[in-house]
Amino acid sequence: MYGKHDSKKPIYRCIECNEESNELYRDYKHGVLKITICKSCQKPVDKYIEYDPVIILINAMLCKAQAYRHILFNAKINIHGKLCMFCLLCEAYTRWRQLPGSSNHTDPEDFIRYAKEWDFYRMFGIAALEQAAYLTGIFIVLFSAMLKPLKSGSEFALLFKALLLSSYGKLLLIPAVIWEHDYTPLCLRLITLFVLTSNTQAIRGNTYHFCF
Repeated sequence: MYGKHDSKKPIYRCIECNEESNELYRDYKHGVLKITICKSCQKPVDKYIEYDPVIILINAMLCKAQAYRHILFNAKINIHGKLCMFCLLCEAYTRWRQLPGSSNHTDPEDFIRYAKEWDFYRMFGIAALEQAAYLTGIFIVLFSAMLKPLKSGSEFALLFKALLLSSYGKLLLIPAVIWEHDYTPLCLRLITLFVLTSNTQAIRGNTYHFCF
């Protein structure tokens, strides 16, 4: 997942200052490894390469920009497509459960029948359209605030991936709806706020492009 790259073009980034780096660590053979120090900020390029994935996940949940930079630039994680689909399903289910009459059915055997109803697919379509509109709006704002244009389509894809991965908070919609209580509406609002905060921190991982 991590390591030194043979290409002359830097592909890694310092999680502290976002400067490019040719490697994350240097292998001195015989099991001796040394983390690369960033030439710009004089800090380890990526301290998370020594961390357990659980710790990295916790740091991402705490919305630390360094954790997002590690995930986006220095770790090979390609689950953003599946994660986006699952988040849309969670949001569609949440919307479907809030439809009049849907919450009155408690028989678990009815779930498959409910999932096949057109209302569920309609909610999925609405959620997908709203997500597309939301991402389009973000890109319009970001492109208008750019200090310099994107160099390639890969940088556009990186921004897109960052937004999809940082929307993982939508997975909390399912337990919030299943364990329904008087504070469910408040929980849903807090989840939305958490997703927006995560999106903001993920975008900060690309601040070298923007004026904020």
